Amino acid sequence: MQSTEANPAINPETGNVLPWNPGEKPLMLAPMQGLTNRALRELFTTWVRPDVVWTEFMRVNSQSEKKLLMPGDVRECAAEENGVPLVVQLIGHGRDALVAAARTAQKAGAVHINLNMGCPYGRMTSGLTGGGMLKRPELLEEIIPALREEIRGSFSVKIRAGYDDPRQIFTLLPLFERSKVDFLVLHPRTVRQAYEGFADHAVTAEVIRQTSIPVIANGDIRSAARGLELLEKTGAAGLMLGRGGIGEPMLFERLRGRACAEPDVAERRAMLHRYLSELLPLYARLFCGDMQVLGKIKGVVSNVEDHELERELKQLKRAKNLTAFRAAVADLAP
Repeated sequence: MQSTEANPAINPETGNVLPWNPGEKPLMLAPMQGLTNRALRELFTTWVRPDVVWTEFMRVNSQSEKKLLMPGDVRECAAEENGVPLVVQLIGHGRDALVAAARTAQKAGAVHINLNMGCPYGRMTSGLTGGGMLKRPELLEEIIPALREEIRGSFSVKIRAGYDDPRQIFTLLPLFERSKVDFLVLHPRTVRQAYEGFADHAVTAEVIRQTSIPVIANGDIRSAARGLELLEKTGAAGLMLGRGGIGEPMLFERLRGRACAEPDVAERRAMLHRYLSELLPLYARLFCGDMQVLGKIKGVVSNVEDHELERELKQLKRAKNLTAFRAAVADLAP
């Protein structure tokens, strides 16, 4: 598959390059902190090839003009990885700091930049960052246009339906339209909900009806049937797979019709064996020491939901060291 940068889609409203091909309903790998590191992205882009991949969020330091982004984050700023467009996601607060961070990211090679307004956890919501930004929507009147002015490539916003009101998104659409945001990624839960309950994609469909901005649907997409149903019923421009995609990489291929939509347990077992076998050496290169590798790869396993492989998953999760984990992986072999 060639890079989508060779023949990219253009947003007719802004004239900006989008990170997918014309006429495509892109399938995106969601940014998930602690999971979508460059090792995992390498495996996905060489195996199931999402149409777009995202960095973990890059924290913007508003206290230091010299260290707006961590050096490791700056090294990850790029237009693509293995020919797949890469979106660089910023999380932080303060107009000037966010604008300066976007400038730094672009100088380092980023072409597609996203603002995280949806993270529901911990200190990301105790201040005005991530989903916490929705506590003070009036501040967005300065932040969003300023980022748009600075960002030369695509500028997108990943957002929850609201902080505690699932209708809040509708009050923000005019701002996003005036500011010429290129696309939205909508997870239709509130920030306060975190991952409780269900993603209400009736909200997604209504947002799509009310705006000309392309909307990527995100939240509770764990099967090909569910993803295809969402595309048909909401009119979404594409899908973003988070926990569902991390738990089952082949979901990307199932949505494309290139793999069985409802695989049997033997196929799922074989997929899990390949997944973990290929991820282990990549993690060994990225992380320091067996225990860090073990902790990180168990984070991946925790996203796998498969009642018919419950015994095998328990073995993986209970492994006390990397040797025991490798043995549990070997037991999955067909």
